Amino acid sequence: MPRPDLLFVRHAPAVDLTRLWGRSEVDATPDPAAVAALRDMLGEVATVVSSPARRCVQTARVLFPDIKAAQDDRLWEQDFGRYDGAPLTELPDLGPLTGDALAVHRWEGGESFTDLCARVAPALAPLSAEGPVAVVAHAGTIRAALAAVVGPGAALAFEVAPLSLTRMTAHPGGFAIGCVNARPR
Repeated sequence: MPRPDLLFVRHAPAVDLTRLWGRSEVDATPDPAAVAALRDMLGEVATVVSSPARRCVQTARVLFPDIKAAQDDRLWEQDFGRYDGAPLTELPDLGPLTGDALAVHRWEGGESFTDLCARVAPALAPLSAEGPVAVVAHAGTIRAALAAVVGPGAALAFEVAPLSLTRMTAHPGGFAIGCVNARPR
């Protein structure tokens, strides 16, 4: 029986770190040494699934050159609506919000984090049956997976760095979190 691990990998850094990249396309800049070190951390992987975003597909290709990654539209980053692709300096100041308030904030013309959680959750259970599965996705997508265990408001508190590993294991009652934001040393 395959091990029911989901190995979430955030894509490599975007070439432009000055903008909010949700649904907008941008290339990734995978550092070969960092990719090799992360690949060693991952161990054996049965399947690779990726967000269709170019930065995720590029990362999956360099991490797993011998495995063709399936793409799942549900793994896209949060849709930030009219602010998607905008310079970070032009984003509105939302003021002080609790995690729960931020989770339900819907970006103009986009979606809230709770919307993202509702989109990602149905993608997870079938994947865990195939484990171990590497899921190459976005920080928001990985936080949405974590929300299945800790709730949306608390999930927004997790840091998810580029080329980091978040491990979750499926159990009959749900998921257990093994690690979050693990990076090679």
